[in-house]
Amino acid sequence: MSDETSTGVEITLNGQTVLARPGELLIDAAERMGTEIPRFCHHTRLKPVGMCRMCLVEVDTGRGSALQPSCMVTCTPNMVVDTESETVAKAQDGVLEFLLINHPLDCPVCDKGGECPLQDQTMAYGPGESRFVEEKRRYKKPIPLNENVFMDRERCILCDLCTRFAGDVAGDQLIHFQGRGAQTEVNTFPEEPFSSYFSGNTVQICPVGALTAKPYRFKARPWDLDETESTSMVDSVGSRISIESSRGQVLRLQGVDSDAVNWGWLSDKERFIFEAYEHPDRLTSPLIRNPETGDQDPTSWDHALEAAAGLLAGTDPDRLAVIGGARLTNESQYAWAKLAKGVLGTDHMDAQLCDGLPAHFMLGLPRATIDQACTPGGTVVLMGPDPKEELGALYLRLRHAVVHDGVTLIELTPRATGLTPYAAHSLRVRPGEAAEVVRSMFGEGGVAPSGGITPESAQAAGALLQAADTVTVLLGRASLAEAEGPVMDAALALHDRLPEVRYLSLLRRSNVHGAIDMGLAPGLLPGRTTLVAGRTNLAQAWPGLPKETGRSTQKTLEAAAAGQVDVLILLGADLLADVPDGDLARRALGKVGTIIALDLFGTATVARADLVLPAAGPTEVNGTFTNLEGRVSPVSRQVTPPGTARPDWMIAVDLADRLGTDLGFTSPEEIWQEITEVSAAHAGLTEQLAADPREGALATGALALYRPEPTEVARRDAYSFRLVASRSMYDQGVFTAHSRSLSGLAPTTCLAFEPTDFASLGVEAGQSVDATGPRGTVAVTVGPDPRVAKGTAHLGFNQAGATATEFIDASVPVTDLTVVPR
Repeated sequence: MSDETSTGVEITLNGQTVLARPGELLIDAAERMGTEIPRFCHHTRLKPVGMCRMCLVEVDTGRGSALQPSCMVTCTPNMVVDTESETVAKAQDGVLEFLLINHPLDCPVCDKGGECPLQDQTMAYGPGESRFVEEKRRYKKPIPLNENVFMDRERCILCDLCTRFAGDVAGDQLIHFQGRGAQTEVNTFPEEPFSSYFSGNTVQICPVGALTAKPYRFKARPWDLDETESTSMVDSVGSRISIESSRGQVLRLQGVDSDAVNWGWLSDKERFIFEAYEHPDRLTSPLIRNPETGDQDPTSWDHALEAAAGLLAGTDPDRLAVIGGARLTNESQYAWAKLAKGVLGTDHMDAQLCDGLPAHFMLGLPRATIDQACTPGGTVVLMGPDPKEELGALYLRLRHAVVHDGVTLIELTPRATGLTPYAAHSLRVRPGEAAEVVRSMFGEGGVAPSGGITPESAQAAGALLQAADTVTVLLGRASLAEAEGPVMDAALALHDRLPEVRYLSLLRRSNVHGAIDMGLAPGLLPGRTTLVAGRTNLAQAWPGLPKETGRSTQKTLEAAAAGQVDVLILLGADLLADVPDGDLARRALGKVGTIIALDLFGTATVARADLVLPAAGPTEVNGTFTNLEGRVSPVSRQVTPPGTARPDWMIAVDLADRLGTDLGFTSPEEIWQEITEVSAAHAGLTEQLAADPREGALATGALALYRPEPTEVARRDAYSFRLVASRSMYDQGVFTAHSRSLSGLAPTTCLAFEPTDFASLGVEAGQSVDATGPRGTVAVTVGPDPRVAKGTAHLGFNQAGATATEFIDASVPVTDLTVVPR
């Protein structure tokens, strides 16, 4: 055999000849071959630094044997490695003795006790007793690095894992080594807390108890925890997680390394959101409106279901609508699609809340995976919301691709994003003008008068795209004050000029892509098929189908406001908080005959419902989830729902039964089996999920490319500002508000302007102005923001300080404001 083959590099490990992969680190190759080399500072997703020296082994590359840190050595042909010699054992013993000199012996009260690598390796490789008899160093403990991460400095072994993650992975270099020699410590600088969206990852990778998470401190021991692997349903990334509980209560979520998705990283929102699922304000029993008092009174499930069935049975399908469903698993979505479209006969069903893009449009675009978007040397166009704010785990993947793997990033966004510092070209595009800017990038026509864009900058970005081998467009709604039409126009403009372009959806709302695949969209049926094309597949499995294509959420709300909806079913949809056009949502809810709401909490929208059915949460159900690339992964139940709350699919089955129809399944497993039988997109996925549940399986299939009529957008006059409304990681959403660790992190917003635009207003930051838009005049606080494009004004969505929904009119493509000092 040759020294180096197409499949590997030949080395000798403890007397055995093995094949390492080209470029593989010795520590990783040994672990893959079943030989464990102890380590503290090594992490497969971080660059090696050789800080701890625990992984010293004897290596002979032809010049004689020597101790070398295996995390810093790349396998080379004919390398001879010994990990078990007396020299190695003595070196490892010595490293551990030095680490334990100042490390406190507080294992009985340390949260890391029982899952601590320092404990384990001291037992396996360390000295039986310490020769150090002097007093150990002491620090004040713990100190808060932020609201949720606490630091016990005397436990720190200076492995550099947390600081490397913060700097190299998250790009938030807010924790550092400080001091010199024996006084070196990890800390933040004064008045600069560890305000990172991803700080919880440092707790998970810390090999000792130096970093601990406030929500888990002193809650349980590892051996007390029951654990199951599942999928995060906070956003549409679908990060793999471990749910850990004790005594029927979820105590923490940990990231799981899925190579295709999140690499083990989580945003803090994904990590700590479980506190909302455990909140005492959860709905625990059905509620029904008392006609005499007007209150929502508790009732039994039998009474509630009979009342719901009576309402639904007597309602014309054209006057019945279903909004929401992105919170549900694929199985629950399918059950509700079958109930609404197959039993009730209505196609007025939409999981999106006027904040996404049409399902048939998204299904018609060539689709990319996360790995394809992050292919080294590729090019990515961001034409959507800020991934750092809305899709945290995806942001980390994208940042790594741009910073470390040579991916070229071009931004076409109305506001600077978390990826702006790494972009080759960052074009600030005002809402409604993206399609024109795309045309100008390819030398067609003039340049749209967007903030800071010159013909040269636009054409330079276009030249990069035309020379790129692979181009992936990250597509979504960058501003909730911009209608879907201009966004689709811009996406199609790129599609027509780049034949091989692919798209990765940035629709953010939990399992919205599963909802689209399951038919929770007007004109669609399960399996990424249309109402017409899917009739054959569903003829045997469904009792019937709608006769005509139904309405989107916006059209449903408009119909409701006009008195044309008698019964509105809300599947986890908080219309008053989430629909950008707040006036439309309020008018619609005020005119609907009856509202049936399935939810976890009593939101402002649920408070208007006539019948409330409590639903189970993400840690309380079994099923599957479909992420933004179309990857299906398992969701696992770890605890029971509070009170009598039920899974959403079970509610659909019980309602159908009272309507005289058997949906044909009694468990999530049976629903999934039916999905694979009726959906060509999901056929064969059962075997793939069983073989590798952690990596999941891609559902395939697409619709024909949909081309809507171009949207006409009026030119902005020189005296107005185009409104940009965007979300942040933390807001006043119901789950964030009910998570103790997250509720205090939501920022306060104001109407923000580009600094020179703000100076022209002649007011001071923090003052109020009268802002007039299509919905009237509202007094709002203002301030400067260098991230905002010229000619625009930015508001955070669903945040304290100002309400974007008071300005947005969904009937116009963009929202322009005039601002007058008070």
